[in-house]
Amino acid sequence: MATKRPRDPIQLAHQVFLESIGERPKTQPPAQKDPAAVALGRKGGMARAAALAPSKRTQIAAKGAKARWGKKP
Repeated sequence: MATKRPRDPIQLAHQVFLESIGERPKTQPPAQKDPAAVALGRKGGMARAAALAPSKRTQIAAKGAKARWGKKP
């Protein structure tokens, strides 16, 4: 599988040019995810929250908020 395209406009234009004349293989779209794995991933957070005690969920939320908002630039 080919690599991702560059973000720089000049490099991207050069990549597209090389692909159009056949010098480089065309980039491929990202592979599709397994639907079964996606369904399990959707369930994970809800199952974890249901298994935790309310006090533990509060501790986890407070730690996350502190990490998110506690930083000063």
